[in-house]
Amino acid sequence: MTQQYGTIVIGGGQAGLATGYYLQKHDQDFVILDASERIGDAWRNRWDSLRVFTEARYNGLPGMSFPAPPHSFPTKDEVAGYLETYAARFDLPVELGVHVDELDRNGERFLVTAGDRQFEAENVVVAMASYQVPKVPDFANQLADDIVQLHSIDYRNPKQLQDGGVLVVGAGNSGAEISMDVADTHPTWLSGRDVGTVPYRPDSWFGRYIGEPFVMRVLFHQLFTTGNPIGRRLRPKMLSQTGPVVRVRPQDLAAAGIERVPRTVGVRDGRPMVGDDRVLDVANVIWCTGFRPDCSWLHLPVFGGEATPKEPVHDRGVIPDEPGLYFVGLFFLYGLTSSLLAGIGRDAQYVVEHIASRPRGTRSMPKSMPVSAGK
Repeated sequence: MTQQYGTIVIGGGQAGLATGYYLQKHDQDFVILDASERIGDAWRNRWDSLRVFTEARYNGLPGMSFPAPPHSFPTKDEVAGYLETYAARFDLPVELGVHVDELDRNGERFLVTAGDRQFEAENVVVAMASYQVPKVPDFANQLADDIVQLHSIDYRNPKQLQDGGVLVVGAGNSGAEISMDVADTHPTWLSGRDVGTVPYRPDSWFGRYIGEPFVMRVLFHQLFTTGNPIGRRLRPKMLSQTGPVVRVRPQDLAAAGIERVPRTVGVRDGRPMVGDDRVLDVANVIWCTGFRPDCSWLHLPVFGGEATPKEPVHDRGVIPDEPGLYFVGLFFLYGLTSSLLAGIGRDAQYVVEHIASRPRGTRSMPKSMPVSAGK
């Protein structure tokens, strides 16, 4: 039998839980579907030493502060535990182990298929990050079979590596952090262009009391949004390039004995070759080369914008061409905090207010957009 709901939220991470919080506040009939075995697994299943880049005081979802010292930087397991506690505290209806295979229309309603189960709803909120599938260059399969290859999504700790050198490909935040993690036990090379660093250390006095408050509260959350011209100009650039490294400084890499090398451009004799034609005789390669979107399960014409063809065409997460369909959690959905714990609540509130204002039983949009969550 097809299960009926007013709203289905696809994804039970921070975006889905924040959306559920506001749906509950508006007394909506809803369910949250998540493929994981346990709430928080998207965080729990990352490398062991991972810590968030923002202080705990900025990491609370709506209705519940993060339970840690305000100036601490929570571990990935602490974030996972917080999400699990959050769902339990507000008794959010999360169904785990439900992998969505298809999302399509069924007349005036949406049809969600997950294995042999089907769900129908007037509204669907796709609550997920911008990128889901690990990305590696095509020449990765030309590396010799005796080289251990891992993508950052599969890396946990140096024990997964064999003896010998490690090439970390990708010099953004993940690459910098993972190269520091392996440098104590392995000769390490970090490959990729220098993307720069933020102009302060987050754990310094300046970072805690001036840098982070200004960046998080003013720049990222208020100024860099699609609600003002500077944010609209910035957004396409941010979607197409790697942001600056937050925690690791060039001097930290040098002190750890990590050698910076140019971009990895190919393979020669089974070994990786970098941009200055050097071939590195390494035993391990860790690809910190990011992710690509995968919405092949979404059978609705919501993609294809000129500026960002791989992103859905939306207005603050509202899909104008498919009334009742929404996105929360995408990078720079509305502002630079849209994919962060610190900012996801604003987007979730806006979307839920839009849902609550829709005429029921039709494909109509509300006569006016909600404004209370626009700040």
